[in-house]
Amino acid sequence: MTSKNFYNKPVGVIGAGSFGSAIANILAKNTEVMLYARNPQITKDLSETGLLHGVVMHPRISLTNDLQQVVEQCDVLFPIVPSENFPGLVDDLSPYLKPYHFLIHGTKGLNVSKKDWKKDESIKIDKEDVYTMSRLIRERTLAVRIGCLAGPNLAKELADNQPAATVVASHFDEVITEGQRLLRNDRFQVYGSKDLLGIELTGVLKNIIAIAAGALSGMGYGDNARSLLISRGMIEMIYLGQMLGANTQAFLGLAGIGDLIATCSSKLSRNFTVGERLGKGEKLPDILASMEETAEGINTIKIIIRLMKGYQLRAPITESLDKVISGEMTIEEALRFLMKSPLTSILILCELSSSL
Repeated sequence: MTSKNFYNKPVGVIGAGSFGSAIANILAKNTEVMLYARNPQITKDLSETGLLHGVVMHPRISLTNDLQQVVEQCDVLFPIVPSENFPGLVDDLSPYLKPYHFLIHGTKGLNVSKKDWKKDESIKIDKEDVYTMSRLIRERTLAVRIGCLAGPNLAKELADNQPAATVVASHFDEVITEGQRLLRNDRFQVYGSKDLLGIELTGVLKNIIAIAAGALSGMGYGDNARSLLISRGMIEMIYLGQMLGANTQAFLGLAGIGDLIATCSSKLSRNFTVGERLGKGEKLPDILASMEETAEGINTIKIIIRLMKGYQLRAPITESLDKVISGEMTIEEALRFLMKSPLTSILILCELSSSL
């Protein structure tokens, strides 16, 4: 299958991590790709070996360290960097972005607009302070046509050309259509959704549950425990999503339950790996220090916990994980708490969320 974008220009991928590189390789089956890497050493390594993260890169991919060049030469951009770096990236992109650009991001995290919120517990956070990546792009740039990628897209499996699928979500039909045209091939199916917020939040919130699933695995528990966690975790995700303005539909499809199952079952998931290592008794600072790429779920837990305080909501899995990573509770104590926690605590969350 071959494809061209609207003006026969290359497509830009911003971020040369494992997922960004995998998406670049998928795009390169259909079009020329410019892959932006902030670190010049990555460019040097690729030119010398043809490999990135141990994966052979498609010959249609050209690597660059010049962000302005990518934006000026590409009308369709896929920004895929950690959420903590996303505001800085958006600010760097802003002078060069025009209303005709398409941006389809692949970052599964949240940002908080208030400075020093992590350091000062007295700083209150409400829904308006919490930013998805699409909202950051929309409010800080001239870009209008914005979308996101979400789904069970473990980077290693994508790099190995295993069958997979994703969802391109956007308020704009043309963004969905172009995303499908550029990404789809005989091993990669691409679905569309107009529910941008819902699809974004499924990818964000499932990382919390993936950490919990990894912890169960690290403690030696099996499929019964994981199935219990996934089912209760999905309920928790739905009502946390409602709190943030999403509807239920997105959580019941490929980007919701599909991605949740994948990340709660695979050692290829960074968030699962963090949880598994916690379950085996390692300390969180040591785990994070040894990881080359970001596990978004840790920051998401912190944001959701602070946000819930303002709405007096309960989310037992998220709360338990927060106490584990802050050292207030052991993994074993968290498990005992969750096993005793009645489903009604989540149903209360349902009732409160629907009244917001």
